[in-house]
Amino acid sequence: MIRVVVVDDQELVRSGFVLLLRSAADIEVVGEAGDGLEAIEVCRRTGPDVVLMDVRMPQLDGLSATRTILSDPACAATRILVLTTFDEDHLVMEALRSGASGFLLKDTRPTQLLEAIEVVAAGEALLHPRITRRLIEQLAALPPPLPNPDDNLTGREHDVLLAVARGLSNTEIAAELHLGYGTVKSHVSNLLTKLDCRDRAQLVMYAYEAGHAVPGGP
Repeated sequence: MIRVVVVDDQELVRSGFVLLLRSAADIEVVGEAGDGLEAIEVCRRTGPDVVLMDVRMPQLDGLSATRTILSDPACAATRILVLTTFDEDHLVMEALRSGASGFLLKDTRPTQLLEAIEVVAAGEALLHPRITRRLIEQLAALPPPLPNPDDNLTGREHDVLLAVARGLSNTEIAAELHLGYGTVKSHVSNLLTKLDCRDRAQLVMYAYEAGHAVPGGP
């Protein structure tokens, strides 16, 4: 069972999400919250696998709540999936930097939302397709940074990092680099540890911001 907390300041919207999630056989709703402060308290008490997090809320916004939740040892295994009607570019970047594992718009279809929860719970990164295109455009507009000489990546780790930055799954990376699936999984795990990244979403951000990956590049 995937244990989920739903956070949204609009009670009607929150109730709709809860009803949808309770219709899924492999998802258990373990808590609800109407603002960021309440979300922190509920997550500390329940230790959910995934949090559906709204952005614009009273008391404390969703991104600030995300940072607090993910820094709490009681929520070490928790993943945040940001859900919002606000698709401004700066929110995507800030959400990923805050540690969110995914970013979806509220017009996402119910089946896609249920699939997204499963993907994020499994440790993968997920972005709405429209957001992905805009994020790449925004990254492409930035001046290219110099690669970080201090991250001590091996040649194969660098190859895997570039593939992750392109959005490839472990299976796709294994096929492209002619490696075993277990070997790729091990490389990704090593990258997460070596680069102090929480999940694949942060690996993608690191790859671009450290200059390893270039938008539009191979």
